[in-house]
Amino acid sequence: MHYTIFDTPIAKTVLRWLCWLFLKATGWRWVGKAPDCPKYIIIAAPHSTNWDFPIMLSIFCMLDDKSYWMGKHTLFRLPFKSLFRWLGGIPVERSSAHGVVEQTVEAFNRHEKLVIAIPPEGTRKKVAKWKTGFYHIACKAKVPIVLGHVDFPTKVGGYGPLFTPTGDIETDMKDIQQFYKDKRGKYWRKETEQSEAG
Repeated sequence: MHYTIFDTPIAKTVLRWLCWLFLKATGWRWVGKAPDCPKYIIIAAPHSTNWDFPIMLSIFCMLDDKSYWMGKHTLFRLPFKSLFRWLGGIPVERSSAHGVVEQTVEAFNRHEKLVIAIPPEGTRKKVAKWKTGFYHIACKAKVPIVLGHVDFPTKVGGYGPLFTPTGDIETDMKDIQQFYKDKRGKYWRKETEQSEAG
């Protein structure tokens, strides 16, 4: 993987302080801690707004977790391309999902330590079904999944349990999503209203 801010001790310390100030100023609390294992996928959910992911990444940084994250390739344009990559970003094209899975598995196989954060919804819009790329990556790379989360009503985010996929995707996805049943994104009220109206 490419060089990031986490490989720069002074910049990393400054970033942690900035994240601490940001979270405190916005009233967020963090819970849990990074698991004691060298490689894993961390789910970043829910993802209903551009604010969900930065808040979660700030929490990961506060908890001293060197995690890479995947973002739509159009985000990695000048003048932000180098900055986002330095902050751990990995550009992906959604149109080639199979390629993304295989490339990510290869990255896990090449590295002794690697953490990648993935928003399973794949979009900021409300979705009825999560994308399963993160699950296939975990199974093929033989790495566990950490249930990372943010909840806007309570302003609490952080690390949930460590989940080891069994290969039974239907059952596992139900178990994973059960954990997120009471977690809400920034626009959770609007989503609830739309669901009730439907």
